[in-house]
Amino acid sequence: MEAQQSNQHKIFFILISFIAFIIFSIYFTFDFFPKAHQAKQIIIGDGMTGPKGMVWIPGGEFMMGSNNRLAKQNEQPAHKVYVDSFWIDQTDVTNAQFAAFVKATGYVTTAERKPNWETIKVQLAKDTPKPSEDQLVPGAMVFVGTKQAVPLDDNSRWWRYVPGANWRHPQGPKSNIIGKEDYPVVQVSYEDALAYAKWVGKRLPTEAEWEYAARGGLEQTNYSWGDEFKPDGKTMANTFAGKQFPVVDAAYRNKIGTTKVASYPPNGYKLYDMAGNVWQWVSDWYRSDAFLQTKDWINPKGPMTSYDPDDSYAPIDAPKRVIRGGSFLCDENFCMSYRPSARRGVDPYNPMSHVGFRLVM
Repeated sequence: MEAQQSNQHKIFFILISFIAFIIFSIYFTFDFFPKAHQAKQIIIGDGMTGPKGMVWIPGGEFMMGSNNRLAKQNEQPAHKVYVDSFWIDQTDVTNAQFAAFVKATGYVTTAERKPNWETIKVQLAKDTPKPSEDQLVPGAMVFVGTKQAVPLDDNSRWWRYVPGANWRHPQGPKSNIIGKEDYPVVQVSYEDALAYAKWVGKRLPTEAEWEYAARGGLEQTNYSWGDEFKPDGKTMANTFAGKQFPVVDAAYRNKIGTTKVASYPPNGYKLYDMAGNVWQWVSDWYRSDAFLQTKDWINPKGPMTSYDPDDSYAPIDAPKRVIRGGSFLCDENFCMSYRPSARRGVDPYNPMSHVGFRLVM
């Protein structure tokens, strides 16, 4: 009798062990453990194993946004999100890549066209008079800086609309991109980014995809590389190089601007410049309260309308698209938007000298 019970216990133990083994195997074979899956499946495309210049990011859950003390209200609350797998450009789209698009298609960017009053006036107070025709000339916004410290409540002190500024001449007619073929293209509007994406067979990332990729597998860290801004004193991103934003003096003038893509270490997903250098367009409409309203946590596409009560220069419902990643103009005293949860809304027809983009598939 005791021998029979012993055999039954052995059989029961073997069955339980077998079932546990099957469950354990399924757990790791499929995507029940997103983080472990991610660590094993990151692929850099080479033209044969995936599209060249892109990185395969396996789908998974992550905490989007931030409750950190550094986070602004529009980044809160942190909330769980799931995104499917996708390919993403390893770097921002470069001048050379955009030039190939323009050469092949003859495309004329927003900054190279006469401004359309219908798209401008929705960003202005209701009774703003239409400018004269001689004022509506092709151009774009350029960072010009200041000669001395100024209050940071009015960005018109360091930005100017410069006639003749465009992707070929980012700072104005006298500037050019010769020798900067591998720098990120700037002075491109949201519309320009969409046009390039269509030509190359890709699309802009959603805000959730962008942040998931920017975090590089780290959970709720301050930066894409960890919690320290300069680990062991090492500079990890192209941020404001001057002594005090937005002052541009002679000693720093040549250091303030974009840098060649991939000049700084990549994040955990082998992506470059997900912090600093240039802001990046994403597909979502911008709402400052988007994370308070979100209900769809699986592949969220963002809100249907814009809402920005923090912009004193535009109506609260003026159409805006999200930009992510911060730029060479961010520093600890001004915006700190080189953090992966940082976000901002911008007029989709407003090219600027610190905004570019990257794409996904």
